[in-house]
Amino acid sequence: MVKNEELIDIMTEDLKRALKKPADKRVWAMAIDIKKCIGCHACTTACMSENLTPPHIQYRPVREEEIGTFPNITVKFLPRPCMQCENPPCVTVCPVKATYKREDGITVIDYNKCIGCRYCIVACPYGARSSDSGNYYTGKFKKETYEVEASEEYGKPWARKNHFSSPIGNARKCHFCIHRIEKGTLPRCVTTCLSNATYFGDLSDPDSQIAKAVAKVNTFKYKELLGTKPRVIYIT
Repeated sequence: MVKNEELIDIMTEDLKRALKKPADKRVWAMAIDIKKCIGCHACTTACMSENLTPPHIQYRPVREEEIGTFPNITVKFLPRPCMQCENPPCVTVCPVKATYKREDGITVIDYNKCIGCRYCIVACPYGARSSDSGNYYTGKFKKETYEVEASEEYGKPWARKNHFSSPIGNARKCHFCIHRIEKGTLPRCVTTCLSNATYFGDLSDPDSQIAKAVAKVNTFKYKELLGTKPRVIYIT
């Protein structure tokens, strides 16, 4: 069995190899082995730390489902990041084109264009989008708190200077940590997964770990019948 550190090293090499290809030739994807997921929520916490999201915004929540009848009960965990759909309904409903797909297929949000209409939040069938209301602030702003530290999402410093500056008022979502992958570093949720349950890489590369992981019959895509064509694949 490949150890977590070894798997991270292998996927990092896969990532660097993919970055040498033209953006439109990459197929970034994520695979999550729900048999391995232990529900530790380390990925959720790491994601919030990486992107400095407020308490009510989680890009990667872990859903829990009880199975069985008391006292014979077990719990199944389902990490749920943005599905990075090939056919994203959130893009088509955005009236100002603030939400769009990049050449590499990742759906992103331009905070400078977003008007906070929340159409995309309603359109997303996965509940993967949130509105940053800024209402979690209490008392006066303090420079030493995370509430005013600059997030490096999308490779830009987004400082929360007041209640009217982005990303306050914007829709927010998982973006596969593009500010990390473009520097050759895996998404934060991948590197913090304690049980080797999360894979990331270029699905078009047959030698990549993610391509090998999903080349099995025991895989599914969440709500695939909706025609959204998710790029997050679950392994059962």
